[in-house]
Amino acid sequence: MTITNEPDGATAQAWAALGGAAELAGRVRYRGAPGPGRGPLPVRELARATVGVCALAAAELAAVRAGGGPADAAPAVVDEGAVATAFVSERGLRVRGREPVGFAPLSGFWRAADGWLRTHANYPHHESALVRALRLPSATPVAVRAAVAGRTAVEVQERVYREGGLAVAVAREYGDPRPLVETVRATGAPGRTRGPAPVGLPAAGVRVLDLTRVIAGPVATRTLGLLGADVLRIDAPWLPEAADTYADTGFGKRSALLDLAAAADREVFDELLAGADVVVTGYRPGALERHGLGAGELLERAPGLVVAQLCAWGWDGPWAGRRGFDSLVQAGYGIAARYAGPDGVPGVLPAQALDHGTGYLMAAGVLRALAQGGGRALRFSLAGTASWLVREVPAAAGPGAPGYAPEPWLRRTDSGYGPLRYAASPFGDWSAGPSRWGTDRAAWLPR
Repeated sequence: MTITNEPDGATAQAWAALGGAAELAGRVRYRGAPGPGRGPLPVRELARATVGVCALAAAELAAVRAGGGPADAAPAVVDEGAVATAFVSERGLRVRGREPVGFAPLSGFWRAADGWLRTHANYPHHESALVRALRLPSATPVAVRAAVAGRTAVEVQERVYREGGLAVAVAREYGDPRPLVETVRATGAPGRTRGPAPVGLPAAGVRVLDLTRVIAGPVATRTLGLLGADVLRIDAPWLPEAADTYADTGFGKRSALLDLAAAADREVFDELLAGADVVVTGYRPGALERHGLGAGELLERAPGLVVAQLCAWGWDGPWAGRRGFDSLVQAGYGIAARYAGPDGVPGVLPAQALDHGTGYLMAAGVLRALAQGGGRALRFSLAGTASWLVREVPAAAGPGAPGYAPEPWLRRTDSGYGPLRYAASPFGDWSAGPSRWGTDRAAWLPR
């Protein structure tokens, strides 16, 4: 097993985007065999770099909390086999021995009159919106195929969007450049976690209020939980989560339900917010502002807070307010067309790398902000990660070491969903499996 000694270009880029000192980027080293296969875009390099900067940010925070400075951060060694397995954690999952539920029948690529369309209908309300928008006689692939074939891709996209559904015309060119990370506000006010960690983990004692869903945000918060944080995820009771998705991403956290429109639940939420050190959000721009929970409002209430915000399409422009998932951003950003097969059917990245990569970047951003003393609002987007992938991430020379196999990184545990087989984190393993979504108490653990 070899360890790379040369500084990694993608790692240096991601570390610079996070505001880290350039001379520290070379402290990240990679070992082991990378994941299988190569494609037209440097997905392997993106994956290991996002994990690498997260490892370095954890080391930096540990050094600061031990009384040193960023320059005292210990070297970080990342195993590429662990990274490759973690980036497809949803594929390695087994719930009571069965494979997880994948994309729903009405989710996928459809040939339109002038190109291709990608739909996402995994959640019942999105499927219902698609059926309404296209006036389908039945919720079947045959009906979708017939309805889409006679219309342009953009026409279907807009009809579905107006009904509250999710459909994106497959772009033939890459989308506009987007920043990988944005620091939108820095208060200069110290947070509550500047002092030494109460136990050995770098984020021990840090309270993280998790307002994210699906993959990218939950990957960030399950990583923070593994690194010692007390992570509490809050969801609305009427917005259900897919059980298999939470079985994969619910490690390292607890989960409770609160209705912010109900006075009693809002009082509980505000008490949680008053005790939080970090808030991680995963809703489109404007969604949380309606509840007085925008980044600016949060920092006015608690100037030392760290706020990390995630959206799909970026924080400005005509699509900023639209919902989106990794598969849709791949389609709308030109990646799906880049991976098209010989028959012209659009393709996909070998992993949901926009989700997973953005998740590790978010965790890294939170850790760096804590090391700086708090008082930061950071923005991330799946489109920003896509822009970095297609424009800047340098491909590593050569095919890499052969011999990758996921088995060494697969683990088994009990959980609220029964026995699980799951992918361990590149940073180690969680002490327990996830509880069932929404079944925990909405309260912080004692520090």
